[in-house]
Parts: sequence; structure tokens; C-alpha cells
Amino acid sequence: MRSIRAEDYQDVPRAVAVMPKSFAAGSRTERHSHKRAQLLYATAGLMMATAEDGTWVVPEGHALWIPPRLPHAVVMHGDVAMCSAYLAVEAIAGFSERARVIEVSPLLAAALVALTGEPILYDERGRGGHLAALVLDETRRAPETRLTLPLPRDARLRRICLGLIDDPALALGLDAWADQAGVSRRTLTRGFRRETGLSFGQWRARARIVRALALAADGRAARHVAASVGYRSIQALRGRIEALIGREGDTRPGSATVAPPG
Repeated sequence: MRSIRAEDYQDVPRAVAVMPKSFAAGSRTERHSHKRAQLLYATAGLMMATAEDGTWVVPEGHALWIPPRLPHAVVMHGDVAMCSAYLAVEAIAGFSERARVIEVSPLLAAALVALTGEPILYDERGRGGHLAALVLDETRRAPETRLTLPLPRDARLRRICLGLIDDPALALGLDAWADQAGVSRRTLTRGFRRETGLSFGQWRARARIVRALALAADGRAARHVAASVGYRSIQALRGRIEALIGREGDTRPGSATVAPPG
């Protein structure tokens, strides 16, 4: 049987080493890092990953690209099945140097699953080698989603972000948050743009959606989810989710969708 210990895949003499694994709802990993890059593909359930510079939500059909040696922790919402691909450093020249959530194409999904059926020391000139090359190429080409919450380095802005992550329903306005942080409204708005690439309002809306997706994966009722993240109606929250991650029921072949609460 294939090992389910990540450390057993860090020195495999192949460009790509894959490890399928399942977790019960509510499981979590402590903060850790890997020598290799990791493609963390959710085949069922939803994962929430955190690192020093951000938080990422990884629903079914999506994957988190994690650069080598990036310390991160993962929490499972719902029962989770994943496939981790560990990519050798020498094979990822030109890949992103920051973590990001990507859309998993049907070809990438099929290649990852098929590679789990090959020996760990697959024939590099045979089927295993071809599948590994597909994994690398499709990962490099995959479009990034907006399922991320970048965290600012400025300690004052970071406190605001962590407060909103803890309680995204907080209804404080921009001026109130600026007062709490001890900065001017202008400093707050400019700082958010500079350090996260988002306006304060965009960041808060995204924080609410990230929490909503996690609560829905935990099996919470739709009305509870909406209220918990500061929305008065399920419809308003659903509209926000669809605006961020694409409309529910995308019928493109092999497309990955995330159902809004309800």
C-alpha cells in the first residue's frame, strides 16, 4: 500500500510523487512545511489552509499550490478526500512563488488520479512519466481563482484582518475600524490596497464568503450561514458567492463548481 506520510514523498527520485489521503471532518494539521512544492487537490470536502501571508479556501475540484518550504496548516471542513502531488524543485522552474488556489482542469484531475495507480518509482519513459509531465504542464497553466485572503504585513492592518476572520459578521464601518487600528481612514484604505491588492470592502466581502463556504461544508443550515457572516438573506450571500467564484451550475465539460449555501 502507498504511504500516507508526506515525509515519505520528499526524496522520491521522480519529478512528481502523489499521495491520496482522507481526513474526517474537523481534522487539522499542525503548521508544517515540505522540501518539495505541493499541489493539494480536494477531491471531496473543503479545506482551509493558512500561512503567514494568507488564508486559502480549497473546495472540491480545486487545488492549492504551495511553494517549497512554505509553513502552512490545514483544517478540514466536512469529510475530506485529497490527492497531494509533491513536485521536485528542479521540475518547477517558472511556477508561481506564492501560494494560490487554482482551478483543476479535467485533464489535470484525470492525470493525478491515474498517477496514483502507477508505482511510486514509475517508468519515466512510460505511462507514469507521461502522466507526471501532464501534471506539471497543467499545473503551470492552471488559472488562479479568487479563493484567497491575502494578509497584510502591517501589524495594525493585520489585527483588523484577523478580527474579521474571527467574526466576519462584524458591522463596523471603515472609520470605526480605522479608529480601532489607530490609523487614519486614508492610511487604512491605502494600506489595504498596497499590501493585499484589494480594497477594504473587497477584502471583507471575501472574508465573509470564505467563512460561508466553510460553514456550509460543515453542514450548517443556509440561514445560519448567512447570518453568521453578516448577510440578512440567503439570496444576498448566494449572489456574492456567485460573483466571486462563478455561477452555480456551470455546465462546461468537467468544470468544478462550488454550490452556495442552500
